[in-house]
Amino acid sequence: MRAMVVSGFKPVEENPLELREVASPVPGPNEILIKVNYCGVCHTDLHTVEGELRSVSLPRIPGHQVVGVVEQKGEGAELFRKGDRVGVAWLYSACGHCDFCRRGLENLCLEARFTGYQVDGGYAEYLVAPESFAYELPENFPDEQAAPLLCAGIIGYRALRLSRVKPGQKLGLFGFGASAHVTIQVARHWHCRVYVFSRSPQHRQHALELGACWAGQPDELPPEKLDSAIVFAPAGEVARLALRAVDRGGTVALAGIYMSPIPQIDYENELYHEKCLKSVANATRQDGVEFLKMAADIPVRTEVRIYPLEEANRALYEVKHSLVTGAAVLKIG
Repeated sequence: MRAMVVSGFKPVEENPLELREVASPVPGPNEILIKVNYCGVCHTDLHTVEGELRSVSLPRIPGHQVVGVVEQKGEGAELFRKGDRVGVAWLYSACGHCDFCRRGLENLCLEARFTGYQVDGGYAEYLVAPESFAYELPENFPDEQAAPLLCAGIIGYRALRLSRVKPGQKLGLFGFGASAHVTIQVARHWHCRVYVFSRSPQHRQHALELGACWAGQPDELPPEKLDSAIVFAPAGEVARLALRAVDRGGTVALAGIYMSPIPQIDYENELYHEKCLKSVANATRQDGVEFLKMAADIPVRTEVRIYPLEEANRALYEVKHSLVTGAAVLKIG
């Protein structure tokens, strides 16, 4: 099968992904073989190929926003039929029996594995996944628009929950890429007033078109204090800016898997008065189930830019440099 493979970490400007012919995977017990149609391109993929994440063994096929159809079933796999449309997200598997898993926190499982990170992902024509971690997708989303829901959407939904924002409150979004352009639609559905912070004029304009009541630079203060904020930008200094923007008792949720070091925090002016700074680590299957249902009900509309599989390096470059409005998606089939 054709796949884009990273065999050595380097900046995306140096084209770390190579198009190769590799052996197609074979499903084991309780696994399904998926013929991949589309795969979303995520900042996590960028951090993977550039070597900013630990525990990546090479060679590796990235990609964790996978939409395809069941091609073959392993022994004991009964949840899907051949030809069913399915999605695969970041959480590839968890042990199911540790304390975290028993408490509904499988995203924190010490034995969890992640798609395109510790196992091969969706920048390829075929992918194997545990059937219990695959999702049935809403019918009102075509494949290419469903792909960003599987990480940008799911992690944005978990970040909303962990930000503790309530319907009707004031929410700040720092960074306005693939995840934020979905998250704002959920927040607006909850009648939140959304304030967006981005260096990109195009992204600020996009935010206003999607219902933001204000859009400015990350170092600007909003016209009123916020109840909650979510930081999508992988820059540590933005966490401090978000803390300054939230009111007393507010929460700042950090939605990225990777972030540059956070500078020293001014306790009195930035964190005091019971403000909370909280990381968002992955997401659970239940997050995915809840979000996909909500996305269909709203309905969320993803804006995508399509690239052929062999142009994955270009897609990652344009994501890195904020040249994509909405989400980048690879067309595999």
